Amino acid sequence: MTAALVLALAPMVARADDAVRFSVMSYNVAGLPWPVKTKRGKALERIGDELAKMRAAGTEPDVILIQEGFRKEIGELIDRSGYPYVARGPKKGQRDASLWPKGEKPDYRRVAYRRRGEGLGKWGSSGLWVLSNYPIEDVKSHAYHYCAGLDCLANKGVMLVSLNVPGLPAPVEIANTHLNSKGASRVPRSRNRMAHHLQADELKMFMREDRTPGAPLIVGGDFNVMHAPDRFDYVMADYPFEVVSRWCHALPGACDTQISYDGDAPWLDTQDLIGFLDGARVAVTPVKVEATFDGASEPVLSDHDGYRVTFELRPKG
Repeated sequence: MTAALVLALAPMVARADDAVRFSVMSYNVAGLPWPVKTKRGKALERIGDELAKMRAAGTEPDVILIQEGFRKEIGELIDRSGYPYVARGPKKGQRDASLWPKGEKPDYRRVAYRRRGEGLGKWGSSGLWVLSNYPIEDVKSHAYHYCAGLDCLANKGVMLVSLNVPGLPAPVEIANTHLNSKGASRVPRSRNRMAHHLQADELKMFMREDRTPGAPLIVGGDFNVMHAPDRFDYVMADYPFEVVSRWCHALPGACDTQISYDGDAPWLDTQDLIGFLDGARVAVTPVKVEATFDGASEPVLSDHDGYRVTFELRPKG
């Protein structure tokens, strides 16, 4: 099993001498296999090269959360990037028991659209990876029990890593996940929405059972919530966490926000979210939000931009 998601409304804290700046980028690299996507191998290798350029300049993210890292060229991306520590999410063959209590199994038919990929087995892994500048002390993962449509061909799930960050009195936990898509699943909206909700339930149950109590937490990934407030609200319900974009929007001036957006709900303008939760011994505060691989400093190499958040991690007491 592994971890998932937890984001929390953290109090604003002033910059302190003992604070640690810590940046996390979530990036769906569109590393889908042929014939689903073509010409992605070279793009993945170029992403690795661009990350190496950032590293040479001292501007690389401390941690990268990758989604859709299915192709073999993901190994080239990792090697070229230069990140010393790497962890992988659920592999193709990983199967985990249902997290629902006995007698509370959801009323959901697991195979309803066989011609849309359901019931045909897993053709790929979860596509989840974590690259880190800091030692990865522990890795947990969980493959979701429910899915809908073409998403069922991947072993989607969640992974949780524990990092030893110098200057902090406790390890930092980082979760990476990818939830069921909408139209791309090629099944009716009611079907893919229910699968998304069930995966969100698994994410929450996993976090309650497997996360280290009191650990500072950062969660990111492709949540597939763009223009879908019903999905976003379900993910956020009954759990004490907050997403960075909503927190920064509610506190004008608290974050150096370098991403433009329209309307009053920037968290619904994207599939990609990053969230945070204070730890018992470490305060977690977002201080900067920016896009990468968006055609500005780096080329566009995926159908997603990289989404990067810099946090201030400060020991309490």
